[in-house]
Amino acid sequence: MVTLDRLVNVLGGYGARLWCCPVSREVALRDVVMHDAADARDLRGDVYLAVGTESVATAVDLAATARASVVLVRGSAPDPAAPDPAAAELAERGGVAVLLVEPDVSWGQLAGVVYGLVLEGRETESGRGPTDLFALADSLADALGSAVTIEDRLSRVLAYSSRQHLADRARLETILGRRVPEPVRELFERRGVFGHLAESDEPLFVEADPEHGLTGRMVVAVRAGRELLGSIWVECDRPLTETRRAVLRDSSRTVGLHLLRSRASADLERQVESDLVIRLVEGTPDAAAVLSRLGLPPGRFRVIALQVHIGDERHAALLLAFERATTGFGWSRPGRSTLFSNTVYTVLPGDDVEAARAWVRSIREALPRQVTMLAGIGAGAASAELPASRLEADECLALHAVRPGTKSAIAYDEAWDDILVQRLRAAAASGRAPARGPITELRRHDSANATSYVATLRAWLEAQGDLAEAAERLEVHPNTIRYRLRKMAEVTELRLDQPAKRLAMIIELAVSDPAP
Repeated sequence: MVTLDRLVNVLGGYGARLWCCPVSREVALRDVVMHDAADARDLRGDVYLAVGTESVATAVDLAATARASVVLVRGSAPDPAAPDPAAAELAERGGVAVLLVEPDVSWGQLAGVVYGLVLEGRETESGRGPTDLFALADSLADALGSAVTIEDRLSRVLAYSSRQHLADRARLETILGRRVPEPVRELFERRGVFGHLAESDEPLFVEADPEHGLTGRMVVAVRAGRELLGSIWVECDRPLTETRRAVLRDSSRTVGLHLLRSRASADLERQVESDLVIRLVEGTPDAAAVLSRLGLPPGRFRVIALQVHIGDERHAALLLAFERATTGFGWSRPGRSTLFSNTVYTVLPGDDVEAARAWVRSIREALPRQVTMLAGIGAGAASAELPASRLEADECLALHAVRPGTKSAIAYDEAWDDILVQRLRAAAASGRAPARGPITELRRHDSANATSYVATLRAWLEAQGDLAEAAERLEVHPNTIRYRLRKMAEVTELRLDQPAKRLAMIIELAVSDPAP
């Protein structure tokens, strides 16, 4: 909470001085309003910025009407030794302190300092605290007389003002969906709005589009240095006045500070979480204690592995996925995540594979459309078994390489057989497969004589000796299968009557010759 005394002391460094103070300097200041001659509404606020007023008396009168505790007025200052009697009387009667600002101090600079100072100390009724973006959105909406939305660089809603009067359909859908609807986002893209935000700090007016339920918008970029952090959107049917544009520009700096503080705090929390999750998935004797520190209940879990990229760019997309997986307070999201090498790992409570898939979908839907995301889901595991679930998630993730058309998450429960074969293929690739044997000899014969013995043997084995089914697979007559089997026995010793031999050949075929 900011007091009048604090405001006076800070603004003293910006060329403002306290001229009249009929109220306690300990009075609390929570709101800021700005005078706008074009706005006929009754404004209310603790700090009144008397922009463009003709005299101190007029400024005090307006501030008193707004029930302000302090008014800032710029212009020729009355002599403290011989104060303006009318202004002094109005200030005493209305209980308004008067801060006089030097003529060479811009309202834009002053408004930025005042808004930042007052809103930085504002505590909301919901207890969200002094860096609450919702409080900032509310105060900015009051100052501009329009609904406000604060979004991140991916058009996801960070905060919005409580003012909903005359809110258009696009705004309501944005708030309900927590991000700008895709058709509206595409409209902004076509109109060059995002290009403007990437390059300019000047507010931009976006024309209405009834087809998309959109009235006009004024938007300004929010930056930290050259980095685009997000944007502020003001619902309006015509461009804002220059005075209000100045407020919007300066407010963008305040929002930038909030976002930087929030990101710094979140980054620290993410680092702590990440370190603990790495301990879990790599194996630790105190897994139960680590789970408790992460705020996860005891029980069973699944490890989920994610890899994402945008074209050839992998690092930026990976950071987006990790940021999304760790967005929100611990109690508001089910899993805990870490970013390790080129993979995001998440420990998700519960044994339900469909719940794990739903979590993966929620991450995918929150990312830009051009992002490609692959996911693997390990089997359910107790806390001590999480390293095994992590390995299974990695192997499910690797299956996407041999299932190039698969976009949904691959779960170990349904893919364990493919994973077993992949493990055997890895062993074979390392030189641990037999160098000689029936399959090798048949393959050599096929190559030299243009026969189809290996394919025939595979069909027969997969059909479990059913000649009709094997013939149907190969689109030949069953007698052709009989004939080929007899000829194969002349090339190599098959021993198809022995189950162990048949099993070994099935495994070797699966490892060395993947089925088409």
